[in-house]
Amino acid sequence: MADSVSFARVRPVDRPPFTVAYERKGSGEPIVLLHGIGHHLQAWRPVCDILAASHEVIAVDLPGFGASPALPDGSSYDLSTVVPLLAAAFTELGLDRPHVAGNSLGGLLALELGRTKAVRSVTALSPAGFWTQAERRYAFGVLRGMYAGAQALPQPVVETLARSVIGRASLTGTIYAHPGRRSAEAVAAETRALREAPGFARTLAAGREVRFTDDVPDVPVTIGWGSRDRLLLRRQGVRAKHTIPGARLVRLPGCGHVPMNDDPALVARVILDTVG
Repeated sequence: MADSVSFARVRPVDRPPFTVAYERKGSGEPIVLLHGIGHHLQAWRPVCDILAASHEVIAVDLPGFGASPALPDGSSYDLSTVVPLLAAAFTELGLDRPHVAGNSLGGLLALELGRTKAVRSVTALSPAGFWTQAERRYAFGVLRGMYAGAQALPQPVVETLARSVIGRASLTGTIYAHPGRRSAEAVAAETRALREAPGFARTLAAGREVRFTDDVPDVPVTIGWGSRDRLLLRRQGVRAKHTIPGARLVRLPGCGHVPMNDDPALVARVILDTVG
C-alpha cells in the first residue's frame, strides 16, 4: 500500500467533530483495520495487498495516533467515547457494518464494535482487556518504557539504529518476534509515530480499569494470539475464549504481539477465514 493517506472530517451527532486519517484500496466487502496503542495504520501494510485482492481494505489511524489528530480538548479516550466515534467514522466513509480486524488496542475496539453490532465480523489479534491486574501493570510498564525510549532518542539516532538487524531488534523486539523482517524505514517511522502520538498517555490512562467481560453473540469472532507475544501473554487468549465461547481461538506460531509483519500470509488467511 503506497503512501496515500486521506483524511475524513467526522461530525458525530452528539460530540464535537474530529478528523481521522485512513488509507483505502481494493474492492469488495469492506474490511477495516485498527492498529494498537502507539502504532499507526502502516502496521497493516504487510497484509493489505493480500486482503485487497478480494476486498476493499480501509486501514485507519486511531484518534491521537499516526496522522489522525488528537480528539478535541475535553474528549475522553475511553471505550465509551472512542467506539461510537469509530462507528461515526465508518458512516462518514460510507461503510455499512464492515468487517473489522484489530491488533492489541485495535483488537479490543474491534470486539466492542462487534458487541454493539456495528460490524459484520471481528478478527482480534492479541486484543487488550483479557489481562489480570498484574499482567496489565506489566504490559503498561513495558509500553511506558517504549514510549520513554522513543522520546529520548533523536530521530537521526533512530534511523541509524534501524539500519541494522540488532538496532531494529532493540527498537521493536518487544512487539515483533522477527524484528529483522521489518524494514529500516518502517521501524524508524513507527518509532517516530510512538514518540509523537498525542493520544498515547490519555489512552493508556483510560485503559487502567478496562476488562472485556461480555460475550459477542451473533457476530463471527476470531481471536488470534502469537505464540511469541511478549507483551500480552498468550494465556490471555484462553480467557478470551472463555469470555466469548462462540469465538474461534487461533494460535499464530512464531508471531509476536504485532503479528502482521511476522507472518503476513497467516494473518491475512485468519482474517479472510473470519470474513468468509
